[in-house]
Amino acid sequence: MRPRLKICCIASVEEARIAIAAGADAVGLVAEMPSGPGPIADALIAEIAASVPPPVSRFLLTSRTDTAGIIAHVQAARVDTVQLVDAVAMAVYGVLRQALPALRIVQVLHVESEQSLADAQRVAPEVDAILLDSGRPNAVVRELGGTGRTHDWRLSRRIARTCGRPVFLAGGLNENNIADAISQVRPYGLDLCSSVRTDGRLDADKLARLVAAIA
Repeated sequence: MRPRLKICCIASVEEARIAIAAGADAVGLVAEMPSGPGPIADALIAEIAASVPPPVSRFLLTSRTDTAGIIAHVQAARVDTVQLVDAVAMAVYGVLRQALPALRIVQVLHVESEQSLADAQRVAPEVDAILLDSGRPNAVVRELGGTGRTHDWRLSRRIARTCGRPVFLAGGLNENNIADAISQVRPYGLDLCSSVRTDGRLDADKLARLVAAIA
């Protein structure tokens, strides 16, 4: 059974259609970020989300960390899943559950060191899934995703095996390394952005080749 496929950085209704036609189980809609590719206006996020048919999931990538800001963002976007790309206070998860009980919560962890293992154990009981990426949240210009870099998949494998939650793998995945990534990490899902784009646009041919590599 292949991992679930999330195509991120979707920038138009047409890109969403291309992703879904290629077999995407979820699309990622990137809101304002401190750096990285793919941010689009909140109004466009809502328009794209409204065009996506079930059962395809609609992920809002938000860098907001305050509860009120996250709730307002999700409600405006009208999505079914929120991807928290930054660390949030533990109390935030419970408030989100109470305010938006149908919302799925995915916490991003940027795999930089062994600390990621402890972070995964800490947040796992509060979330529906964990997404492992290659950002640098403590850099001078903060990177919260979309770097196109891989990270240490040995750590990712340990997190996937021990955290008790579905794990999405992101960061530098492409048609040449994705089979190896799946073999090593055994993720629940894969998250793709830069490797399936040409000149910033979703490339149907690249996407088809990558999907073939994981079939």
